[in-house]
Amino acid sequence: MRRRLIDDATERLKLEAFPAQDNLYTLTRYAPDGSKRHQVIGSMLDYLFAPADPQAVLARMSNPETRIVSMTITEGGYNQDHATGEYRLDNALTRRELANPGQPESAFGYIVEALRLRRAAGIAPFTVMSCDNLRDNGVVTKRSVLSHARALDPALAEWIEKEVTFPSSMVDRITPAVLKEDADHVNAECGVHDRLPVISEEFAQWVIEDRFVNGRPALEKVGAQIVPDVHPYELAKVRMLNASHSVLAYPGQLAGLETVRDAITDKQIGALVERFMSCDVIPHLSAPADMPLPAYRDLIIARFSNPDVGDRLARITGDGGSKLPVFLAPSWNKLVASGGQLDRMIFVLACFIRYLRGRTDQGEIFTPFEPSISPDQRVLAKNWDTVFSMIVFESFTLSDDHRREIREMAESLEQRGTSVVLAELLAAEPAGA
Repeated sequence: MRRRLIDDATERLKLEAFPAQDNLYTLTRYAPDGSKRHQVIGSMLDYLFAPADPQAVLARMSNPETRIVSMTITEGGYNQDHATGEYRLDNALTRRELANPGQPESAFGYIVEALRLRRAAGIAPFTVMSCDNLRDNGVVTKRSVLSHARALDPALAEWIEKEVTFPSSMVDRITPAVLKEDADHVNAECGVHDRLPVISEEFAQWVIEDRFVNGRPALEKVGAQIVPDVHPYELAKVRMLNASHSVLAYPGQLAGLETVRDAITDKQIGALVERFMSCDVIPHLSAPADMPLPAYRDLIIARFSNPDVGDRLARITGDGGSKLPVFLAPSWNKLVASGGQLDRMIFVLACFIRYLRGRTDQGEIFTPFEPSISPDQRVLAKNWDTVFSMIVFESFTLSDDHRREIREMAESLEQRGTSVVLAELLAAEPAGA
């Protein structure tokens, strides 16, 4: 709840600040070599806060000039059943929207209602483009939109399926949350007063499937890769970069570290991440010809080590209930199927279980941010014998032996601390294992 209140407060700050700043904001990009660039971004023409004025948002979305609706709502916003991948029509928010479609609350409620309005007015549909860290995010988005529409009006769903396109995309740029001290620092460097500065790394990659029903800008002119198939790129990113974020974040937070750089430059955690990518992911992954995986691995480690991009571990660990099934489960399941070594991933899953208990090795208490885990599921996390009944583990192929090994690892972490257990794990295996 606290995180939700913070998110709402941030959105309301944007609603106040953007008009006062003529919808401008500063972007500061830091390169690994310490160089930086400040830039004023003027591409945003307006900012609407949907909860404050849903009808204004629907009017903008149903306007013929709106040709693309993009989504960045995080993995947990897709309202999926973790076991089946299906859109959850039984969700309380979704039930409210279906009962009163003219008052949407979710991204899918807005998209379906806006498309209904366009269809009724004879206006061509817009393209729906997901930019979230989901495998086949366009396919997932289409399935969710159609499920929501079908529950309202099968004829509307049929029209959407025929007329609307849902290109998949892969976006890769580390953009940490900006705290007050970060904002003060970049404002001092820029010589401006920006209430909403953005900080990022220099690196950026945006790969988009070329499926736009109502035209598109020449995005390739600003560095986007327009390709017929995004799948190989997103697999590499999700299973290497996003998964490695989780691999370092859970043990890092338990060990009392604060940032991604703190974790990747820790000798033991850095070795864990390198071996995870080299041994547990790369041998089971096909990549595009222009994306050699060993070089991509080294680039990821260099990006994580950037001294000026202080991405905080608390942000990375948040919403593991939605992230781990997407980022880690596919590699786990491939290792299980091939008889591969599971020790490193057992360690990470054990760290996640420890994280759910909200206490570092030093005894500091924190509140895990897990919006996709219900209160009943949180109760299960407190008991070693019931923790594997949580939804998050339904995507992992787990035998009784796997459950026992993860539980024993989690108990060992509880008793002896993250660094001790990780040091023993790394010492027990050859570097190329």
